[in-house]
Amino acid sequence: MIPSVLIVDDEKHTREGLLLAFEESYDVSVASNAEEAFNLLETHEFDVVITDLRMPGKSGLKVIDKVLTLPNKPVVIMMTAYGNIDSAVEAMKRGAFDFLTKPVNLEKLEIIVQRALKSRTLEVEVKQLHERLDKKFSFEGIVGHSAKLNEVIERVKLVAPSRATVLVEGETGTGKELIAQAIHQASSRSRAPFLAVHCAALPSTLLESELFGHEKGAFTGATERRIGRFEAADGGTIFLDEIGEVSPSTQVKLLRFLETRAVERIGSQKAVQLDVRLVAATNRNLEQMVAQGTFREDLFFRLNVVRISTPPLRERGDDIPVLLEHFIAEFSKENNVPPLVVEPGALKHLAAYAWPGNIRELRNFAENAVVLRRGGRLTEFDLEPKFRGEVLLAPLARPAALPDAGAGSLATAAAGSAPTAGGGATVVASLSVEENEKRLLRQALMEARGNRTQAAKLMGISRRTLHRKLAQWPELDVTDRG
Repeated sequence: MIPSVLIVDDEKHTREGLLLAFEESYDVSVASNAEEAFNLLETHEFDVVITDLRMPGKSGLKVIDKVLTLPNKPVVIMMTAYGNIDSAVEAMKRGAFDFLTKPVNLEKLEIIVQRALKSRTLEVEVKQLHERLDKKFSFEGIVGHSAKLNEVIERVKLVAPSRATVLVEGETGTGKELIAQAIHQASSRSRAPFLAVHCAALPSTLLESELFGHEKGAFTGATERRIGRFEAADGGTIFLDEIGEVSPSTQVKLLRFLETRAVERIGSQKAVQLDVRLVAATNRNLEQMVAQGTFREDLFFRLNVVRISTPPLRERGDDIPVLLEHFIAEFSKENNVPPLVVEPGALKHLAAYAWPGNIRELRNFAENAVVLRRGGRLTEFDLEPKFRGEVLLAPLARPAALPDAGAGSLATAAAGSAPTAGGGATVVASLSVEENEKRLLRQALMEARGNRTQAAKLMGISRRTLHRKLAQWPELDVTDRG
């Protein structure tokens, strides 16, 4: 796309000269005064505005003021025949990108315009990045609609505008860092740094240096002064994940920071005052650790100003299909493959699965399915046994073990030949006969991947008996009629 330039000058020969010089490389518009420029700025979007300072009526400084009110601000370059340091300083204070005097040196002006375009491109990219970050880590970026998740979001909305320290607790993989990011993005600190430190990933000695910095010569290997994460996050938010893993000495320094809002670099006794919000997270029970003497009680109270508990995925059953769809779309786009279709039978099992690894496990499952299948469909027969909540009946492939139960029940037949604990078609005593029959038949069908003939062989029954049972329980039926 060709960059657009607006030239504003009351001198006709200057306007026409600049138009002639720039029209081959840019989309150029001209205005003879500030009012004409205002009209063009209202109806067109420009990348660069080159304006004279002294003009009849409103001056070029008013053009700058107008530009500052626009949603997509062009870069302003000021020019004047009355160039002096005061004019230059005033123009730059008002927001001009650069300043040059008449008669205009076209080569110099071209260089300034190119620099101005690069500057505007960078500003637009930064703006777009902030918008993406706002969307990704805003409440819109938190996927799900379950009651438990909504409770967390409401709590985040309440605490985000404040300066309060927040303790986020929950199992591994429940999205604690995403909640911390949402708190930061919804606060007045959103344009300042958000720095995350995973406390369990570093030895205690390195963690202290990472958090608080050090002076040159403070310890072996400290060849230069280095600021810590707290100083780097000044004005923003620092997120300390796995806070329960920090050493007693680091706990003391964290307590000191929360009491004084200042840190001391290792090897220095000078306190550095900071404006940093602390959000901590843990998958451990800090109150229990306090009782055991492994975590400072005074630090716990300082951290526990506002507590947010992230629910495990097993308590967010309604969110599993939504999250799965979200991750499949994400990885399909990332790998440039058609979206994977999850069939209802598979989705039912996935929604009922406990997901001990929580969102992280679900995300990994979605990526694996998208990458390996590259589109297509995911059926319940494609799922690993753990997702189906059943154990594969490896010893089923012994037709002689199970007589044809055409006249009786499959469960009775299985029970009559139930093998020992080493495997086989065991019957669950707590289930009814019908539930056991369904369970055994489902497992055989899954081993046979829906092939009826093979399932009948695995069960040691006739195909006719299997057909009759499937007619009785159509929910177990599959598409493969082999």
